[in-house]
Amino acid sequence: MRAPAPATLSTTPEPVDWGLAERVARRIAGREPIATSYLGVSLQRDFEDVTAQAEAAVIALTGLRPPTAAVATVLDRGAWVGANVGSMRRLLAPFSARVGARMAQSPVAPVGRRVAGAELGFLLGYVAQRVLGQYDLLVPEDSSRAISEDAVYYVGPNVLGLEKRFAFRPRDFRLWIALHELTHRAQFTGVPWLRDYFLSLVGELVGAADPDPKRLLTAVARAVEEMRRGRNPIDEGGVVSLFASPEQRETLSRVQALMSLLEGHGNAVMNRLGADLVDGQERMARVLQARRNARGATAMVQRLLGLELKMKQYEVGEAFVNAIEREAGLHAIDPAWRSPEHLPTLDELTDPMRWLARVDGAALATH
Repeated sequence: MRAPAPATLSTTPEPVDWGLAERVARRIAGREPIATSYLGVSLQRDFEDVTAQAEAAVIALTGLRPPTAAVATVLDRGAWVGANVGSMRRLLAPFSARVGARMAQSPVAPVGRRVAGAELGFLLGYVAQRVLGQYDLLVPEDSSRAISEDAVYYVGPNVLGLEKRFAFRPRDFRLWIALHELTHRAQFTGVPWLRDYFLSLVGELVGAADPDPKRLLTAVARAVEEMRRGRNPIDEGGVVSLFASPEQRETLSRVQALMSLLEGHGNAVMNRLGADLVDGQERMARVLQARRNARGATAMVQRLLGLELKMKQYEVGEAFVNAIEREAGLHAIDPAWRSPEHLPTLDELTDPMRWLARVDGAALATH
């Protein structure tokens, strides 16, 4: 249950104080150790069983077959934080390499690094209190660490907390979580081009990010003007969209469209399989939906951090997948996995028949 080792250190300054980020995140996440508890042993064993069951069910339904078997890894919150700090550090590596020389010459860079570390730590600590499962596609392929690229994470304290609070049957609830995460793993490992395509999009966003303070001021001014017009700019892409160039906005729209499809497909598969395999699935779905739609202070934090956008992705993507299946059958979504050109756009996600007509037309043109 150890967290992955840190990414290889760079010789140039990085834009985030990663050590501070992890300390802040662990403090906010709270101490919920399970590694030395009998619950940790039973959780690990149970998740190994339901992971194998979920993977077989997902493969049979979707036809997406990963090249290797998934490995269930139960973590406490601190270990989940450590894993995700390592992943985010790797994700930001292109940006770090590009701005490192500039940061080395800036007298205010140390302050900026600490501010960024504290803010990122707050975000990770908040999410660590709530996340149930995760497939991490950023684990390096040549990793020799305890957590491998085959790993699917389950955050034990959060799973146990919900089971106790809502009296869920543990085996059914754990299988239900596994169905969603194993669908994501099947998407990224069963579609040969998808992982590299997704990472290339994220690389475009990160690699083109501009740390120039003038750019920041321009973004803030644009946000103020949007608010004067009665629109909240955060609603249409989260905080990231405020600082994106026109080119980055185009890339961002492709990332959002892809994530909506993947999240919606994951939910649709989980619910379809859960109806047959999981006792009490409907109640579990209602509880987690209410949890996603939490109001008050929690909702404000979600909105400012851009997490609310991810929640909308579940709804838009699932409605798209369900509409396609109703119109043309269970495997009508399969053309989306052929190539990046076959993925739905943001506009097509809200007009499923338009996407279906486009991919059907493309298929006819090739025959």
